[in-house]
Amino acid sequence: MNKVATFGEIMLRLSTERHLRFIQAKSFAASYGGGEFNVAVSLANYGIKTDFITKVPENDIGACAVKEMRKLKVGLSNIVYGGDRLGIYYLETGAGTRGSKVIYDRANSALATTKSGDFDWNDILKDATWFHWSGITPAISDNAAEQCLLAVQTAHKLGLKISCDLNYRSKLWKYGKAPHEVMPKLLEYSHIILGDIDTAYLMLGENKVNPNYEDEKSLPKLYERIFNACPNLQLIATTLRYSISASHQRIGGLLFNGKKIYNAAVKEVTPVVDRVGSGDAFMGGLIYGLLKYDKDFQKALDFAVAACCLKHTISGDYNLATIEEIEKMIQGDASGKVSR
Repeated sequence: MNKVATFGEIMLRLSTERHLRFIQAKSFAASYGGGEFNVAVSLANYGIKTDFITKVPENDIGACAVKEMRKLKVGLSNIVYGGDRLGIYYLETGAGTRGSKVIYDRANSALATTKSGDFDWNDILKDATWFHWSGITPAISDNAAEQCLLAVQTAHKLGLKISCDLNYRSKLWKYGKAPHEVMPKLLEYSHIILGDIDTAYLMLGENKVNPNYEDEKSLPKLYERIFNACPNLQLIATTLRYSISASHQRIGGLLFNGKKIYNAAVKEVTPVVDRVGSGDAFMGGLIYGLLKYDKDFQKALDFAVAACCLKHTISGDYNLATIEEIEKMIQGDASGKVSR
């Protein structure tokens, strides 16, 4: 049986209600989320056994986060307790021509202050078949980056499939190291990467490029440079986002296996309820698709794109769309009719 382990930070999300601006808000809606946690939620929702590896403070807020994980049937067997606080992010949800805004408050969070010995990676990963991480975790602190490297090295040694969502967050790389000083060593072990070509080049220290994703003939050479820098890489996927407005998105996707580019048709998503976590929904859908369809990369990509589209219609960080709903969208049913 497949078991997917993910490593990252769960945060308290405080959102303004009804698309209010921060300055207008008199209250905030509390929920939880975080890139790697969102992926675990998607997979658990699809019936895949998961294990979310994190560190939370041993206080009431940490307990609330663990309760949320338990409610969503995410594996909890490798949670470490300690540190002073749970990371927080504030969300102002945009509408129309006004984009959303995120403010982070996660300095000195439990995971950011993790220390050597917190995680016994050999024991944690001994029963897993897949390990997923993202570029968010090594961005929050030097300690978190060190643990992430130990995790991918152990996963590699144990023969796990390793995936990464590049997830570049410019507001997070504040502890004195740039992405290109940290990410190449981590990406060396990854088999599957999700990310834009220009983001991958930034993280690998390559010269900046401006890829034209509509010109598929030019893309293989650009993707091949990423393959050359990542010796274990097997697949790289890119989410295609065409933002008409905060309330109207067009979503597609590409996947390159070193030989052939697979392309998923662009789908219209309007109105957008919540865009946050849609990339994680793509990643969760891609992992599930690769587990279910094996080498049928087109089916895996189509599942990922449909999952991403449906996430835009769901409030909160994580995707709660069902397999049935995703498969209906793949088959062209985007009517949104009432199911009676």
